[in-house]
Amino acid sequence: MTASMTRFVIDKSDLRKAKTLSAPLPDLQPGEILLKVDSFAFTANNITYAELGERMAYWNFFPAGNGQESNLGVVPVWGFADVTDSRHEAIGPGERIFGFFPMATHAVLQPVKLTDNSFVDATEHRKALPPAYNFYVRTTGDAAFLPDREGLQALLRPLFITAFLIDDFLADEDFFGAGQVILSSASSKTAFGLAWLLRRRGKTEVIGLTSAGNRAFVEGLGCYDRVLLYDDIAKLNATKPAVYVDFAGSAAVRTTIHQHFGEALKYSCAVGLSHREMNPPGKNLPGPKPVFFFAPDRIKKRTQDWGRGGIDTRFGDAMGDFLPHAGKWLTVIEGSGAASVEAAWQATLAGQAKPDEGQMLSLWE
Repeated sequence: MTASMTRFVIDKSDLRKAKTLSAPLPDLQPGEILLKVDSFAFTANNITYAELGERMAYWNFFPAGNGQESNLGVVPVWGFADVTDSRHEAIGPGERIFGFFPMATHAVLQPVKLTDNSFVDATEHRKALPPAYNFYVRTTGDAAFLPDREGLQALLRPLFITAFLIDDFLADEDFFGAGQVILSSASSKTAFGLAWLLRRRGKTEVIGLTSAGNRAFVEGLGCYDRVLLYDDIAKLNATKPAVYVDFAGSAAVRTTIHQHFGEALKYSCAVGLSHREMNPPGKNLPGPKPVFFFAPDRIKKRTQDWGRGGIDTRFGDAMGDFLPHAGKWLTVIEGSGAASVEAAWQATLAGQAKPDEGQMLSLWE
């Protein structure tokens, strides 16, 4: 076993500045496990984690260090890891885990609340953070795990759970009486996952907004009843009650939607920042005030309503149905080593990621 770990770190004040750092592997304490982070998905969602690192405490999950490293952050990613060493009586080397990891070669977790298919990380500094990110899947007992589709699962599972929860929320609210749901950044993986779920319900018209360059891809998904360019928002029926789900976070698009629909806009749901605008407007817009959708809050509610098993079963069924369709739309691109990881980071930060590709990366050469 290597005696050191490598981390990919970002300058919090300038996300374009990135580098790798090496550090000795820590000595395991009783109850801890050491994992080799085998591979992780990388999407625009991880850029959002960095952009909201201070505001939403994403930097706090895997601290980069103190002193001269105080300006550096480790971006969380979703992926697969193998237990290589353990001082936990119920988890041994060789077990494969899916969950929230650092962009690094290794991670140390302290599992508690074990079931056959999951555990929670109880590392002290993470106890105050949202529980949904501290939940880990033991793949041998996970009904939703498909070994031959690991890449798609790592890419889509953390995004599809958000889509699943928004779909559940909107359906629970009877779509606020709306007859159309409009999604910005329609080519994003979370957006077309939601569109697929909404289309399956068949309760509302599902409309995707996208750029000219992504229009053909979005139309080819078959998830949307209609696909429009951002410049064509005026063509939407402004008298038909609508819900807006904003994955773009564009000030101009959000303002145009609110002005176009006014009181016919029944709910405005803010989700993502794919257009890289940190403070899209929320006040003084016609219609309802945009409400930020925080997936962990919905998970907490549905855990109380259904129990953890109830969420897992419902989500597993939906994910199992979705993956075969997603596999037709997405090509998994693999990359290994620090150079590949930095290239993916810089390209995605610059908005150059292709909607029909998903990246599975590793810091292992």
